[in-house]
Amino acid sequence: MASSRFRKSTLGDIVTIIVGSIIFALGLDCFEIPNGIAAGGISGLATIFAQIARGYGINLPIGMQVLAMNMLLMILVVREGGLRYAARTSLGIVVSSLATDLLVPFVPVLGNGDLILCALWGGVVCGFGLGLVFRAGGNTGGTDIIAQVVSRRTSIPMGVASLIADMAVVVLSVPVFGIEKALYATIAMYLGTRVLDMVLDGFNTQRAAYIISDQHERIKKHIFSDLDRGCTELLARGGYTGKERPVIFVVLTRPEMALLRRVVASVDPQATIVVSKIHEAFGNGFEQI
Repeated sequence: MASSRFRKSTLGDIVTIIVGSIIFALGLDCFEIPNGIAAGGISGLATIFAQIARGYGINLPIGMQVLAMNMLLMILVVREGGLRYAARTSLGIVVSSLATDLLVPFVPVLGNGDLILCALWGGVVCGFGLGLVFRAGGNTGGTDIIAQVVSRRTSIPMGVASLIADMAVVVLSVPVFGIEKALYATIAMYLGTRVLDMVLDGFNTQRAAYIISDQHERIKKHIFSDLDRGCTELLARGGYTGKERPVIFVVLTRPEMALLRRVVASVDPQATIVVSKIHEAFGNGFEQI
């Protein structure tokens, strides 16, 4: 039974990586590459090299460049992430690279030269595709691999390392495409990162509430009956009084948060509620793990 679920999960991840890689390639082919927007990463570097080669009458397919450069980085993936991660990363690299070149004759160039439109939608589409790949445990290679290795071996956070690598590509694009397109590439890169985070963290944000009250028993009963939610008691001690009392911890959806406030106010208007936003919640009453 468990092995059957594992196989289904693995198959679902493979399909997600393939779909995400194709969506990423569509973002490049429809919006970014034809308009000279090198929004970081190995694909941005390949876009720069292709433009330079075009000036000498040489055709350098961007997908094949990305595939060749990523194959060199795969040694790092195997050493740092293990064979399973390497297999999923290889799938993302191969599919996205091949799709980038193979889709060119069949997909339209969108945006009609409107750089802001191309930067916005290029970032959104590419970010969404990458988010799907990352969510399934894969990768499309490039500067993300370098950032992961640098982060693990130094004190530099992965986000900072990735940003430095991507910005270096944007800077390199200035002599080739000009400062204006480099600035639009920065917009595409920022939007892509934001959309990627949304896909990874989930679209349905939940709320975690911490309730401090002398009427905690009554509040618990209302949470059970009125909200049909479970809760957890965390033992705490007042910093000033030194008095021990439980803190009620409960995770709710956004609509339920308003009901909780009304319930607590009706029981103890002097209670303290601390609310924080969480991206996802798994388990009973929420998404399955």
